[in-house]
Amino acid sequence: QVQFVETGGGLVQPGGSLRLSCRCSGFIFASFAMSWYRQLPGKEREMVAQISIGGTETNYPDSVKGRFTISRDNAEKTLYLQMNNLNAEDTAVYYCNANPYYYVRSPRFGSWGQGTQVSVSS
Repeated sequence: QVQFVETGGGLVQPGGSLRLSCRCSGFIFASFAMSWYRQLPGKEREMVAQISIGGTETNYPDSVKGRFTISRDNAEKTLYLQMNNLNAEDTAVYYCNANPYYYVRSPRFGSWGQGTQVSVSS
């Protein structure tokens, strides 16, 4: 079955950095665009980064552009998110999922991993 295992979250001070990883299984990782999402309690999940199948194209919302960098390793079936210059508004649980096509924000699969908590506080 489709599985996502997100790791790398933690508590960091404003201005700090974290690198998230998402190990994927149960589907052909190299055949899908992939995205990172985040969710605050009581709010809808929002996409914060997307990467194309080959990794040559990426897109980000304005809220994280220039601070977050998404990458992928198709051989390892792993997705990454480098987050720099973090601020309190980045505090959330972060998840990954595949996308039906690049530039489509909706997730391809209904199952989600447990997510990884990112907390930014002084």
